Amino acid sequence: MSDDAGCAAFPPEPLQAQAARAAGFLKALAHEGRLMILCHLTSGEKSVTELETLLDCRQAAVSQQLARLRAEGLVSSRREGKAIYYSIGDEKVRRAVELMYDIFCREAGR
Repeated sequence: MSDDAGCAAFPPEPLQAQAARAAGFLKALAHEGRLMILCHLTSGEKSVTELETLLDCRQAAVSQQLARLRAEGLVSSRREGKAIYYSIGDEKVRRAVELMYDIFCREAGR
C-alpha cells in the first residue's frame, strides 16, 4: 500500500460517489460468463465465434453477456464483414481481471 491515508483522506461525498462507480463496475464483473469473456479478451481481440469455442457456450448466451459488457463500456467492438470482434475497452478492466487472475487462478494452476 502507498504511504497516503487512502480512503480516510478522501472527503466523504466524493468518496461516496466513487464507491458507487466502483460498485457498478464490480456488478458488471460479478458474473462467471462475463468474467470468463473478459479473461479471454486480456490476451487480445476475439470474434464472437472464437469466444463461443473458448467458452464452450451457445452464441445467444455469449452475445447476451457481450451486450451487457458493451453497455457498461467494458468492451469495444468492431465489425469486419459478418464477424464482430471484441476487445477490452478500458484499462481498468484489464487491471481488475489480471488482479483477479493473480488472486484466484495463479496459485490454483500450480
